[in-house]
Amino acid sequence: MKIGVLALQGDFAEHISMLKKIGVDTAEVRLPKHLDGLDGLIMPGGESTTIGKLAVAYDLMKPLQEFGKSKAMWGTCAGAIFLSKDIGRDQPLLGLMNIKVQRNAFGRQVDSFETDLEIEELKKATDTTHPYHAVFIRAPIIESVSGKAKILSQLEDGRIVAAQEGHLLATSFHPELTDDTRFHEYFISLAS
Repeated sequence: MKIGVLALQGDFAEHISMLKKIGVDTAEVRLPKHLDGLDGLIMPGGESTTIGKLAVAYDLMKPLQEFGKSKAMWGTCAGAIFLSKDIGRDQPLLGLMNIKVQRNAFGRQVDSFETDLEIEELKKATDTTHPYHAVFIRAPIIESVSGKAKILSQLEDGRIVAAQEGHLLATSFHPELTDDTRFHEYFISLAS
């Protein structure tokens, strides 16, 4: 098992650290050739516009889209935006996942927060019962899911913060900024 982390911009080092913590071989992905031999790919938080522009500049858009048709991909925060089909504005998107995302839905950096989430799929996959402590930093919201996409978690007010469509995963929050490896373990199960 080898999982790549898109390393164009953002907190890719934290994802690599989490993967190493659970004993998974990792690789930084900056060019199309770096996708060879990978079982899955994580697209980290950062700045979605910058990630998209750099993916275009490095000729990564088509290779990433092809990769995501058959291999597991997970977008966290900005990565979830990049993975989505619609964000209501013009910027490079992979358009792989049937989700509509609203950027910076909670406001500015000072409006960042943490909360506990009930995520049944995560509990089943990791055989645990306690909630998942999620860190939201200038986070997007998944406004809606369609097609075969399903909601994995919502805030108490009903706003969607995690979704899955087959082997594709999107989270509004940053699992790599916690000590809880369950989301990374769940993604590994999708990549298997």
